[in-house]
Amino acid sequence: MPDLTHGDDAAAVNSLRSAVMRLSRRLKHQRVDESLSPTEMSVLGTLSNCGQATPGELARKEHVQPPSMTRIVALLEAKGLVRLEPHPEDRRQKVVTRTEQAEAMLEESRRKRNAFLAGLVDGLDEDEWAKLRAAAPVLEKLAHL
Repeated sequence: MPDLTHGDDAAAVNSLRSAVMRLSRRLKHQRVDESLSPTEMSVLGTLSNCGQATPGELARKEHVQPPSMTRIVALLEAKGLVRLEPHPEDRRQKVVTRTEQAEAMLEESRRKRNAFLAGLVDGLDEDEWAKLRAAAPVLEKLAHL
């Protein structure tokens, strides 16, 4: 395991953190619907990936407290972006699913953000682009650890 507290490895970690944060901020500005918070968009993205989930499951996946997720789900439901349905096995719980309206908005958001990134990638040379393509699965892994 590399020493991530000193020398070149520490500098690389610092550079990676800074670059990921800056790029993330720039991508957040490429939103389709300004009325939704980044957290609300993230919850819709999670539902798009997993299909459906209980509010408790969403809270764990989004790293927020359950009462916060309950409020977020209520806001999304009021905007017509999610549906709450009875849990098939536990009547005390609800299952959250995205609506077609949410899926269409997510698709447009992905298109806009992908176009933004594609524009940035145009500024890279072939070697830089190859390195970035190779790094993408590693960055994806880090995002889910």
